[in-house]
Amino acid sequence: MRPTAAATVPEHVLEDSAARILTELEGLEGPLLPILHALQAEFGFVPQQAVPLIAERLNISRAEVAGVISFYHDFRAAPSGRRVVRVCRAEACQSMGANALADRLQEKLGIGWGETTPDGGVTLEAVYCLGLCACAPAVQVDGELLGRADMARIEDILSEVAE
Repeated sequence: MRPTAAATVPEHVLEDSAARILTELEGLEGPLLPILHALQAEFGFVPQQAVPLIAERLNISRAEVAGVISFYHDFRAAPSGRRVVRVCRAEACQSMGANALADRLQEKLGIGWGETTPDGGVTLEAVYCLGLCACAPAVQVDGELLGRADMARIEDILSEVAE
């Protein structure tokens, strides 16, 4: 994987947004997930600079906050491309050809898992189960699920993504 620079948000913007979000949501039962979702909705990712602010306010460790961000595949620690393509890598999809589709996507886009094309157009992610095991292999493009994905459908997706 190509290394990516840590994405940052101007400090005053982050502090203002984080303070507002934390004030609104810290009183909820189990506020960490709603706070992370709100930050991601605000910035398109959860800025690394927000981790200590969240940890301090919720009285939890930075490791716990970072662990939750890295555990859930919907949270991002860096901005994604304009389009996000996710390929299911679970056993049912692998048995139905997901590996070949994944190889073709990586070759066509010129990137690996977790990377974004140099033009910022597409981010490619591996996920483990999109819930379409009966329609394997499954792909998700910008939140839209595609079951029984084959090379022709992948080519269609890639042509749409390129637009």
